[in-house]
Amino acid sequence: MHPWTGPIVSVIPGTGEVPQIHDDISGGLRPSVVGERANLYVCGITPYDSTHLGHAFTYLAFDLLVRAWRDLGVGVRYAQGLTDVDDPLLERARATGKDWRKIAAQQTALYKADMAALRVIPPDSYRGVVESVPQIVAAVERMIDAGRAYRVPVAGSGASSLGDVYADLGADPDYGGLSRLSREAQDRLFSERGGDPDRPGKRDRLDPLLWRAARAGEPSWDGRTLGRGRPGWHIECAVIASAELDQPFDVLGGGRDLVFPHHEMSVSHSRALSGLEAPARLSMHTGMVHYDGQKMSKSVGNLVFVSELLDRGVNPAALRLALIGHHYRGDWEWRGRELALAEARLARWREAIGSVKPQGPSGETIAKIRSALARDLDTAAAIAAVDDWVSAAPLARERSPYAAADLRRAIDALLGIKLY
Repeated sequence: MHPWTGPIVSVIPGTGEVPQIHDDISGGLRPSVVGERANLYVCGITPYDSTHLGHAFTYLAFDLLVRAWRDLGVGVRYAQGLTDVDDPLLERARATGKDWRKIAAQQTALYKADMAALRVIPPDSYRGVVESVPQIVAAVERMIDAGRAYRVPVAGSGASSLGDVYADLGADPDYGGLSRLSREAQDRLFSERGGDPDRPGKRDRLDPLLWRAARAGEPSWDGRTLGRGRPGWHIECAVIASAELDQPFDVLGGGRDLVFPHHEMSVSHSRALSGLEAPARLSMHTGMVHYDGQKMSKSVGNLVFVSELLDRGVNPAALRLALIGHHYRGDWEWRGRELALAEARLARWREAIGSVKPQGPSGETIAKIRSALARDLDTAAAIAAVDDWVSAAPLARERSPYAAADLRRAIDALLGIKLY
């Protein structure tokens, strides 16, 4: 599947530092890349109602990482999945009377337009579940053969007599190492986030679905020895990531609400398929955006959509600046005033940095931006460095006709903000 058209990214003098990012597994900062190539997998949207500010906040964080890697001079391979068939999408189709495929196509197109407007560098591979079904089928068959999965009969539903297929988490001694949650917390979150702990016939309440046998009125595909059906959620990312990136890749990412059960279980599936301890060296997750006192969520309905803001005339550069003003790991509340502050800041930057008049030297400021991003993507410090230059530039004794142009390109390349 083709992603969106990416921005032309400015080239700036020098090279950046190796970004140190917070690793959820170790709990500390670690180098995000160790060789000459950096590889990233990020879970994409389920396209039934997109793109809200929580989505945008997440994908901007990984865009900043990709930009820092590119500034470092390493090769980058970025893969992103798309859950273009899943229960929430099918539920939306039933509720609206629309074809699920049309909903997925419309919402995916909207998401791509939003990402392009926010100047997000597109992934090198943008791959949906539907196009990955043959690889997912083969992976589930391998797990059954290895004793890492089992079948559960489906009674009275008209489904295949072969039944559903579940992963046997009891066969994975390392399961739980990512989230480090208590059994009680796992059970609660599994139930809240799409799991089926009370399904009869399962060996363990937390065992996740790998392959759902076809039911009447639901889309299904040829599952070979599995029978007709469709994939479960967690196996999808494990398979797409392994198909697009050499393992272990550098960073596995997404919103923090994906740590459990999604990433915990997809990592377990990856172990079963690859034999590696983990598919990625580092696990990076973003904080949650709140609105009206609760996490911005489709289930709650407290969503602020990127497309609606843009349709109202909001400057996408100001929206991007407002979002990256918050550190990617923190939870925060959207109140709308962030936009007014970002628009005022953007105007100041454009007046000072966009001026054709000579400005103060900018090499030190560019170095500060690079260092800030290398410290776990500290965007607040990077933005403050630009603010300081804007305030001090008119008073600077040393003048250079090239300084403003260099800083303008750096803000584009590193922060994704175009000032001209």
